[in-house]
Amino acid sequence: MDDPILTNEERSAINAGRWFSTLSPSLRHDILRCSYVRRYADGTLIAARGEPPEEWIACAKGAVRVSSTSISGKQITLTYVEPGIWFGDVSIFDGDRRTHDAYAHGDTTILAVAKADFKKILTQHTELYEALLRLNARRIRQLYGLVEDLNTLPLRARLAKQLIHLARSYGVPSLSDPDEVRIGLTLAQEELAQLLGASRQRVNQELKAMEREDIIRIEPGGLVIRDRERLMRLIDADN
Repeated sequence: MDDPILTNEERSAINAGRWFSTLSPSLRHDILRCSYVRRYADGTLIAARGEPPEEWIACAKGAVRVSSTSISGKQITLTYVEPGIWFGDVSIFDGDRRTHDAYAHGDTTILAVAKADFKKILTQHTELYEALLRLNARRIRQLYGLVEDLNTLPLRARLAKQLIHLARSYGVPSLSDPDEVRIGLTLAQEELAQLLGASRQRVNQELKAMEREDIIRIEPGGLVIRDRERLMRLIDADN
């Protein structure tokens, strides 16, 4: 049976979330008081496209893979929700059905607030309205940035930006070399390619080129960032 209580690590991830940590202590308390814990094995469906929105969700451990399905039936990964990030509020606000599928990526823990409780908290804390406006404004900015990158940056620069983001969100310091950072989120090259809107073959070529230049190291368990400054320069060179 699932443990209904967050571990210390999971609670720390929620409380350290960049958005959640800006809320007042009383609002954070009421959100956590109304929430419940769910744990999922890798690949388990958390929420399905077309379902009515019944929960406001935060990732507490692992990652939530947000995907859609192409006309041919192929699953396309759009993003990964990292620990500390909340999602699902848009569908509750507009009353429409969920637009994408959400799957556990690795062993994943989520924190959920039922729709009725979410709306009750909104009536009790008007602060939450403004906080969610800020959150969704940030999402819109990020979306425009992604569209701009896709249309203006070459694949090499987009890949460098994605690796920096993954290292920031899932980076684990190397025990053997303090200058190296291992990306803790395990992604197949096909999944990484989907995030970049490119083919797996082209992404593989760019990764191998970066490895030859000692910027990254490709290992069976994932990627290691060896030279973050050079990775940043790949982005700046094309801006």
